[in-house]
Amino acid sequence: MSGGGGGLGAGFSYQKFVHFALEQTRLRSTLVPHPSQKKFKFIKPNEDNTVLNALSFSTSKIRLLRSLTIEQKNSVQVLDFAAFSEPEYDLPIFCANAFSSPARSIVVLDLNPLYDTTEHKDYREKYYRNLMPLIHKYSELLPWGGKITSESLRFFSPIVIWTIFEPTEANHQALYSAFIDYYKVWLELMDGAVRETCEEKIDCNREAQHKYLTWRAEKDPGYPLLMKLVGESGAKDLVREFLFEGVGSLGTKSFLEYFPEYAQQDGTVNRKRSMAGKSFGTRPWDAHGRFVGDAVDG
Repeated sequence: MSGGGGGLGAGFSYQKFVHFALEQTRLRSTLVPHPSQKKFKFIKPNEDNTVLNALSFSTSKIRLLRSLTIEQKNSVQVLDFAAFSEPEYDLPIFCANAFSSPARSIVVLDLNPLYDTTEHKDYREKYYRNLMPLIHKYSELLPWGGKITSESLRFFSPIVIWTIFEPTEANHQALYSAFIDYYKVWLELMDGAVRETCEEKIDCNREAQHKYLTWRAEKDPGYPLLMKLVGESGAKDLVREFLFEGVGSLGTKSFLEYFPEYAQQDGTVNRKRSMAGKSFGTRPWDAHGRFVGDAVDG
């Protein structure tokens, strides 16, 4: 596959992203298989041309390090990779989501903040102030992907890479380079993280992570594809017990308790993708990581 041509190419795979991350983590910590891996490691899709790979681990500081890749021959390639720290640490959540078809790749790469960086300026200063050069490095190679709703921005950080590109070799190499840089930075933050001893702060971290998991489990954009591949029951288990494991154990609050604005009169969750009616056509953070917006009616 040439750098200027389209298509995924026979040799393209997100597996090298996963292998890199696991190798780098092993250099710093002992990876122990997470209990969820036993159930999902050998999950089989309904379609013969599709391969699912599910891996999950934990370390002394990482509560859950998990990866799901989906590979459909000459068709779709999916990466869903995340790392969640133990509640004794307030580390951002490493998040790499990529969906590639022969026509385009849709990507989110970020260190999702545990606490809102607009409301919690101290958290922004602690984790993102020194990382802003990362987004400056990749903002031209992997430009802003166009209009995105304020709902989708809810758990993004000032250094998020949200991009859509033609799936060429050159573009995927740029993405791999960004993945390497972002994951190395996250590991460095993990190395330097000091264990919290204040129970109140640990409880706050646990609830913040549970809130994030609750949101992601409810709003996962990959759910329809998972349902197609492993059925409704299998998809629900994969989302709640693997991808966002902890949603049933880190807390007891429901989605509507965290996000009451989504409640309908009959008590069910409003499934509309965006409630706010605003979208962002350009990066809504300045060079210092401050949220500046430029939202337009949706």
